[in-house]
Amino acid sequence: MIEPLPRPDALAGLVVVDFTIVMSGPMCARMLADAGADVIKIEPPDGDVVRQRAPVRGGISTYYGSMNCGKRSIVLDLGSEEGRRVARELAAKADVVVENFRPGVMKRLGLDYAALCAHNPRLVYASISGFGQTGPKAGAPAYAPVIHASSGYEAAHMSYQSDRSRPMNNGIFLADVLGASYAFGAIQLALYEREKSGRGQHIDVSLMDSVLGMLIYEMQAAQFPPERPRQVYEPVRARDGWVMVAAVTPKNQDVLFEVIGHPEAKIDPRFATVAAKESNWNALLELIEGWTQQRTAAECEEALMAAGVPCSRYRSVAEAMQDPQVAERGFLAELGDGNGRFKCANLPFLLSRTPTRVRPLLAALGEHGEQVLREKLALDDAAIGALRERGVLG
Repeated sequence: MIEPLPRPDALAGLVVVDFTIVMSGPMCARMLADAGADVIKIEPPDGDVVRQRAPVRGGISTYYGSMNCGKRSIVLDLGSEEGRRVARELAAKADVVVENFRPGVMKRLGLDYAALCAHNPRLVYASISGFGQTGPKAGAPAYAPVIHASSGYEAAHMSYQSDRSRPMNNGIFLADVLGASYAFGAIQLALYEREKSGRGQHIDVSLMDSVLGMLIYEMQAAQFPPERPRQVYEPVRARDGWVMVAAVTPKNQDVLFEVIGHPEAKIDPRFATVAAKESNWNALLELIEGWTQQRTAAECEEALMAAGVPCSRYRSVAEAMQDPQVAERGFLAELGDGNGRFKCANLPFLLSRTPTRVRPLLAALGEHGEQVLREKLALDDAAIGALRERGVLG
């Protein structure tokens, strides 16, 4: 029997220096690690602040671990000139640098793109920030909840709710995940271009731009206000919960009417056109809910999906993680050992020849400092010991 050829990592051999903290930057660098890059995370003496965040299993923050698995960790005191010198020397050996500090911070440290590319012109340098590197708000502090409010996302989301008395609470950081994803994609674009030009470049990712750009319909409606409010898909009540029914196309809608026992609605003028349907939206929902509320959410989902009508019951994250579809695609990876085991998400795409996958390494703070300095900078025991004595290396 012929053994299958090993599947190579797409980014094998790529060296990434990761200066990031919290979420957007760490997620971007983890994506690179998932594709096989050697990611070296430079941390302050106290470590990335997320190392202390719950949930904790086996002494490890699983929240931190899910965003930083697959990376090597080195502690450098960037408050010292010697620490900054070591960081510059590591960047000189790197293909990619990722940072997500407020604009100006890396320049004050002498670790900005201009300083580093002078010694490494092939360097691809990605900066992720709240409002971008230029403009009147460039230096403003920002985390994802602030960006959600500033971009108009929260106001747009609130406009679609029946209770519009106040914006909704915010706990899911879309801006960070979007920014990380755009930065990951931009890095690949810059690496591809480098193959032709031989030179790296600076990537400037704005969380504000990332979220505002997601509001595709809302941006057009802001310029050209529609005559009537946009009708949005709403949950309908089942016997034991809620379901979402999204019969988008006319064919979906006709099948829906058959399943719920109202075939006459297929020729009802109230639902014959998009404009008519939007004008009679509440009547349509009442028709659907008259059927769904007599059944369990699971029964509704099963019947409609079997007929080809997009439908889902509302599930918890824990329930979604147990979905056989998630298991079949190998979307969840298990990390840690013993009582410290936990699951986290693989990247949401599959490549037929070059795999991406969560790497099992969960580095302790500064665990790879000596290894990295020996390997990348050829330092010997005496030089490494001296750095430790002076508090440069943690």
